[in-house]
Amino acid sequence: MFNHIMSVKKIKTIFIGTPDFGIPALRALIKDEVFDVVAVITQPDKKTGRKQILTPPPIKLEAQKYKIPIYQPEKISRHPIANIDLIVVAAYAQILPENILSTPKYGCLNIHGSLLPKYRGASCIQAAIMAGDKETGITIMKMDKGLDTGPILAQRSIPIENTDTAGTLFDKLSLLGAELLLPTLKDHIAGKISPQSQDETLASYARQLKKEDGLIDFKKSAEEIERFVRAMSPWPTSFYHETRNMKHGDGKIIKIIETNHVPIRINEYEPGKFFVFENKLAMQCGQNALIIKKIQPEGKKIMSGEEFINGYKNLLAE
Repeated sequence: MFNHIMSVKKIKTIFIGTPDFGIPALRALIKDEVFDVVAVITQPDKKTGRKQILTPPPIKLEAQKYKIPIYQPEKISRHPIANIDLIVVAAYAQILPENILSTPKYGCLNIHGSLLPKYRGASCIQAAIMAGDKETGITIMKMDKGLDTGPILAQRSIPIENTDTAGTLFDKLSLLGAELLLPTLKDHIAGKISPQSQDETLASYARQLKKEDGLIDFKKSAEEIERFVRAMSPWPTSFYHETRNMKHGDGKIIKIIETNHVPIRINEYEPGKFFVFENKLAMQCGQNALIIKKIQPEGKKIMSGEEFINGYKNLLAE
């Protein structure tokens, strides 16, 4: 019955999103015969990198491949939306106003990268890694005027591996979101889903990260810092300010790119000190230490721990 109805009239859909996270979902909607993606709304092009090159959002580039109309308002509240059946949102970074939320016949649905109500907000993937959670997942929810507070339509979980970074988990959840989206949308439109309210007593919030949030707190344990390094990869990356003498021409920021995930039980040095352990670079933490696999002094390329030992002996503990 549902397929017969949909063959007569496609669901007029607007997709709203910005980063790569939403690309698999957008592709799935475009390729499905039930939905007609009539427009994409995304953030304005922004200057990025050292050369400040004006760069379009990934969702814009994807929409251009299919010649879908694209709108990039500074504030979505100023963009008129009418005669739409459905809005799908994925990582847009703006809260939709009530006049837009109430417009589509089937509502505005959001693809969120956590198992709500845990980790509402922008850095939900990083928060799950830092907390040491064993699993995370995707929530598809019907949006309301709050931030990720709307009733839940569907959820699916995946394990967090001890080698996962925010980047690898981002990719996994992006694909999972697209996989869960279409059957959820079709069941929702057919009236087969009873939206479930979120338990506010279990809610937590993960604010948007800034570049300075990558600063390492060496007073924390090796286990916490190891998770922090993975959570900050690939952005903003974990780093610290080196106050000792650097080589001529080097900057003062050192980035920790990758560590072993198993700490070593050494507590002989001041937190933040580098030392050599079994011919490998190690870093003392507040409790226990970590083997550093990849590291990057400011102004230099990423190097192995062993290369750092050979080039920066002055930074190693005696």
